[in-house]
Amino acid sequence: MPNALVWFRNDLRLADNPALQATLRAGFDPVPVYIHAPDEEGDWAPGAASDAWRHRSLLALAADLRARGSRLQVFAGPTLATLQRLVAQTQAEAVFWNRRYEPAIESRDATIKRALRAAGARVESHAAALLVEPWQVQTRTGDPYRVFTPYWRSVLGQWRLPPSSEAPAQLPSPLVLADALAIDSLGLAPTRDWDRDFWKQWTPGEHGAQAAVQSFLAQALDGYRERRDRPDLAGTSRLSPHLHFGEIAPWRVVRMLDAIGAGEDRDACVRELGWREFAHHLLHHFPHTPGANFNPRFDGFPWAEPSAQQLQAWQRGRTGIPIVDAGMRELWHTGWMHNRVRMIVASFLTKNLRIHWQHGARWFWDTLVDADLASNTLGWQWVAGTGADAAPYYRVFNPVLQAQKFDPRGDYIARWVPELAPLAPAQRHQPWTGAVPRGYVEPMVDLAESRKAALDALARNGR
Repeated sequence: MPNALVWFRNDLRLADNPALQATLRAGFDPVPVYIHAPDEEGDWAPGAASDAWRHRSLLALAADLRARGSRLQVFAGPTLATLQRLVAQTQAEAVFWNRRYEPAIESRDATIKRALRAAGARVESHAAALLVEPWQVQTRTGDPYRVFTPYWRSVLGQWRLPPSSEAPAQLPSPLVLADALAIDSLGLAPTRDWDRDFWKQWTPGEHGAQAAVQSFLAQALDGYRERRDRPDLAGTSRLSPHLHFGEIAPWRVVRMLDAIGAGEDRDACVRELGWREFAHHLLHHFPHTPGANFNPRFDGFPWAEPSAQQLQAWQRGRTGIPIVDAGMRELWHTGWMHNRVRMIVASFLTKNLRIHWQHGARWFWDTLVDADLASNTLGWQWVAGTGADAAPYYRVFNPVLQAQKFDPRGDYIARWVPELAPLAPAQRHQPWTGAVPRGYVEPMVDLAESRKAALDALARNGR
């Protein structure tokens, strides 16, 4: 049978893999390849935590392919030249891949598709990462949506989940290609094991993703609508890194939810997937937003000039605001942070410290295992007030009130800020009301004064 390259990217799975399925349906022998080219991702080459996850996910994919008689062959870019060489070496008649939506990648992939087709290859890209493609949803006037609720209403009115497909039981053994690299040689794994605590909580790869869904359905779906905002509880799905790396298809998650039955918890969970869809919709239609305000009225906003000491205190969880410090330490030790706490720490940086959201977005990009350009951009701009779907008022989260509401006993704070664990639960939210425990720090800003300063800055900006 003729050969076809199957170019793996952020679709590191064998089940529900449209590019792999299309290759087999067309009668080709798939030659699975992965090409490492971070320099082609523009200003947003993957960060260190993402690299650490990708390393393990690639190893898992390689093992799954070996178990089926195939192999993953790994190369370093440039991507186009590498694909052209591999097409020639394998005499491949086609190249199949699944789409990505980052602006630099979309542009690069379009160039690759044109070049390979011009050389006579059959080239197909497929939808594997989203429930709905970003260009499939538009307003009645043909414009992209800018507000989530009408966007999601439109999606629910038209989506059709693709059928689920299991991983092939067996695959042909591909040619052994010249110059293939060992995954370890890509330099994705840290040279020092600063990530060692990550893997106590995470299992990258397709099997880890499926286990994570099963665990969520069994332990956290019941009551999800109410519990998902509680960082002190195991109330979220924790699927974001698995979805980002394509270790599980979003439609499989929805089908697994549907198999349990409808209800408010199911709907709330699917709605969270909807926010991920909306983030990609915005990124596709407004590709400048990872580096610029979605709302240009904030282009003249008087951000404060951050000091290295301020940024480091925030990054390392030494601000003196317990819920902020708990979140930043959770991030540092696990590569992840609860979504409610992400909003709180982002508000503190952009409102109370009045530091530009780009500083926060860059830190999250380097330290989150689920760092996703679309979701990271949407989240930071939403909290900063510069983005789409912003509230009609300038929201400044009060971190104490947020902690009291969503971590009522301070258990989350006590876990990640052990200096405060000996305090009575009520005092963990604002230890400065008594004697600050030894080893902890005084608040770096007064919350009321810094809130007023943020609102004054907004007034000066003339919004």
